[in-house]
Amino acid sequence: MSRAFVNEDNAAAQADQPVERQVSAQPNYVTPSGFTQLQARVAQLQVQHGQHSDKGDQADKQRIADIERDLRYFKQRVQSAQVIVPTSTDQVRIGHWVTFVDEHDHQQRVQLVGEDQADAASGLINWGSPLGRALLGAKTGDEVVWNRPIGDLTIEVIAIALD
Repeated sequence: MSRAFVNEDNAAAQADQPVERQVSAQPNYVTPSGFTQLQARVAQLQVQHGQHSDKGDQADKQRIADIERDLRYFKQRVQSAQVIVPTSTDQVRIGHWVTFVDEHDHQQRVQLVGEDQADAASGLINWGSPLGRALLGAKTGDEVVWNRPIGDLTIEVIAIALD
């Protein structure tokens, strides 16, 4: 068999493998509930893996490869997690709910969380995002600059809470 055919076979096999999920370079700080969610995701994927591993058609092989990729990612996230439990509300930390107002008197309440827990629609903001970085370390009454792609916005922290 020609060497070219072997390479084509290897390339075809690699094309079936899903692209690995990128792991962030920032520290994996998580809230206690975020850590629980990561553990639940690993458990869910392990169940799915068991359900699909007995089947042999091509669609299931692709699904198994996707599940295995996600399992590698979430297991790594659980292992690297640094659970942050905020105690005092003297300054904004991961896990705090922060109420702020912008220069247009628009008030907003968000919680700083880890990147895997972030859900902007629910007010859960990644601590490493531009808004998270602007708020992190601020105290009630502080004005900080939120560096946004559409332009910087000055915001004032008006409340910090644990829940």
